[in-house]
Amino acid sequence: MTGIDLIIFDCDGVLVDSEIIASEVEAGLLTEAGYPISIEEMSERFSGMTWRDTLLAVEKEASIPLSASLIDKVDAILDVRLARDVKIIEGVRPALMQLTLPHCICSNSTSQRLAMMLGKVGIRDHFGKHIYSARDLGPDRVKPKPDIFLHGAAQFGVDPARVLVIEDSVHGIHGARAAGMRVVGFTGGSHTFAAHADKLTEAGAETVISRMAALPGVIAALAEWSESMTA
Repeated sequence: MTGIDLIIFDCDGVLVDSEIIASEVEAGLLTEAGYPISIEEMSERFSGMTWRDTLLAVEKEASIPLSASLIDKVDAILDVRLARDVKIIEGVRPALMQLTLPHCICSNSTSQRLAMMLGKVGIRDHFGKHIYSARDLGPDRVKPKPDIFLHGAAQFGVDPARVLVIEDSVHGIHGARAAGMRVVGFTGGSHTFAAHADKLTEAGAETVISRMAALPGVIAALAEWSESMTA
């Protein structure tokens, strides 16, 4: 095992409580388009995926041709809802204040949406320039591909094996694990579902927390355990 030199946060569902809003909007549009799906099922199956990849998965599964206009439609609706309703995840601000290790954000959301959400909840300045969007790397390089996590580690010159990722989705965890990183699963967002923690563990999370207040202690414990294993 290795120690920890960098903490990477996902944004949606980890720092800001946006996944539940996205699930509400996307489930409504899919249901209208002829693919009935509940908000909970939307969160369980597609949380962490881009809307484009979600539509492709639905088309493949159900053989329902979905209009390309749905991509722009969901963005327009979601931007309004997020600007109005998104809130910070409880405990995030004090947890960030306690961190002594370098940390950044690696997200599938666009840079513009990240700036809006993080600015609205008051933590954008905390991360400064260390807010990275997979969309900026290319449309085919989003999670669950590992590219954005590797990009984040490279900005700090850190070995991926010494990075700890905080993720709320199976797809995000798959990406982090493919990058060779360790993962703490998080189930403190409003979109959490009954088997959430189990699914994150099965995907590769070393441990799962439901309260952001637990994060500093978990990081310290994982780092100490890692160092003791290599001593």
